[in-house]
Amino acid sequence: MEQALQLKRANKAPCKNDRKAYLQRVMLTRMGSFNSAPKINNVDSQDDGLELPKGLSTVALLEHVQQLRGGGIDPPSLLTRSFLNPSLTSEDVTDGLRCLKLNAVSRVCSPPVENDGSQNIRLLQWNILSQTLGQHNDGFVRCPEEALTWQHRKYLIVQEILQNQPDVVCLQEVDHFKFLQTVLGSQNYAGIFFPKPDSPCLYIEQNNGPDGCALFYKKDKLQLMGYDTRILEVWRVQSNQVAIAARLQLKATGKEFCVCTTHLKARRGALLAKLRNEQGRDLIRFVKQFAGESPLLLCGDFNAEPIEPIYATILSCDLLKLGSAYADMKLERERSQQQEREREVAERCEDANEFVSQSIQREPPYTTWKIREDGEECHTIDYVFYTPKQLKIKNCLEFPAGEHIGKNRTPSFQYPSDHFSLVCDFELLDETRPEGTIQ
Repeated sequence: MEQALQLKRANKAPCKNDRKAYLQRVMLTRMGSFNSAPKINNVDSQDDGLELPKGLSTVALLEHVQQLRGGGIDPPSLLTRSFLNPSLTSEDVTDGLRCLKLNAVSRVCSPPVENDGSQNIRLLQWNILSQTLGQHNDGFVRCPEEALTWQHRKYLIVQEILQNQPDVVCLQEVDHFKFLQTVLGSQNYAGIFFPKPDSPCLYIEQNNGPDGCALFYKKDKLQLMGYDTRILEVWRVQSNQVAIAARLQLKATGKEFCVCTTHLKARRGALLAKLRNEQGRDLIRFVKQFAGESPLLLCGDFNAEPIEPIYATILSCDLLKLGSAYADMKLERERSQQQEREREVAERCEDANEFVSQSIQREPPYTTWKIREDGEECHTIDYVFYTPKQLKIKNCLEFPAGEHIGKNRTPSFQYPSDHFSLVCDFELLDETRPEGTIQ
C-alpha cells in the first residue's frame, strides 16, 4: 500500500524528470537491506566473554589464537602467500621482510626493522566477510558449515592481519568490531568503526549488530590527528554504504597522510554500476574535502571490476590524481625486467583514457573467488588507490594460485573470507622531491 501511494505521488510530479528523480529516490531507499523482514536490533555482544592473557607478543598471540582455533587438534594452516619483493637489502628496508619462526603457525612476515623505514607505511585492506551474512545469507554452497562458524573464522582473521604486521588496517563487512578491538588492541592498535545505516545483518535473526567499515592504526608508530565518516549519497539521497577517513601522523617524522576506506553497493547490472559510480563521485568529494593536498590512501571493496565506470572515475579524477597500487607494482616489475621500456612508461600518461586502460590491464586477475548457488565468481573488485607524487609503492602481497586455494574456493578451512586481503608497502616521499607515477 505504501509503495502504491509513493508511485501515485510520483505520477503527480510536474514533469518527467522530476518524476524519474522521485522514483530513483524511492528505489534507492529500498536497495540496502531485506526490508520485507522485521528488523532485529541486536548489538555486538557475542564476544563479551573473550579474555586474552596480558602482555602477549605478536608471536605469542598468534600461537595462542591458533590453539583456541584448533582445540588441541592440528587444524589446516592458513593459505601461504608471499610478497612480490621478498629480498632483504640494507638500502631498502620496506622490501626487506624478515620471517618470524612460529613453529606450527604458518610463515609470516614482520614489518621493517625497528628504527628504520620511518617513512614507510604498510596498509592492509580486506573485506573480512560479515559473519551474519556469510553464515546465513551468502549461499557459499561449497564451504563446509564448520568453516563458516565464527569460532573457526575469527582466529584466522586475526592471523591473516597480524602476521603481516600492518601499520594501518582497513576492513569491510565488520560485524564483530569489539572482538577485533580487543585482540588488535592487545597489539597496540586503536580502531574506528562506522556501521551501515540500514545493515542487512539486522534483518537476520542471529545477527551480532550491524556490519560496517573499520579502520585500525598502530599507536606506537602513528598518531590520529582526526577522522570523519560519511554515508555516501546517490542523487543527493543517502545510500546504505559508508566511508571512514582518518588523518594520521608518523610519530618519528611528524609527517601526515590520510587514509580512507569504503564498501560500495554490491550486485551486478547496469543500474547498479551507475549507482556505484555515483557513490564514487560522492566519495571523491568527501575525501578531497577531508584530505586536501595531503598524501592519500583510498581503499576498499568497490564491488566493481576495472571495466566498470567507477574505476575510471577514481583514476581519472583531477582532484586526486590517484594510481592503483597493484597495477603500478606490476608496472614496476615490468620496468625492472625490461629496462628498454623505461622511458615509455616512466611518466603518467597525459591521455586519461590511455592511463586508465593501461592500469586496467595490470590489475590482478582476482581479489575474490567463491562458489555460490548461482555459480562460480572470480573477480577483481578490491583496490588500494594512492597519490603517486606523494607516496611510492614498494611492495604488494601476491594472491594465492587457484591450485593452492582449492577447488571449493573461499571461504574455507584455510581462509576465512571470500575476499583476499590486499597488503601494500608505501614510502612517504619528501615534499620537495619530484616523482612520477612510480620509480
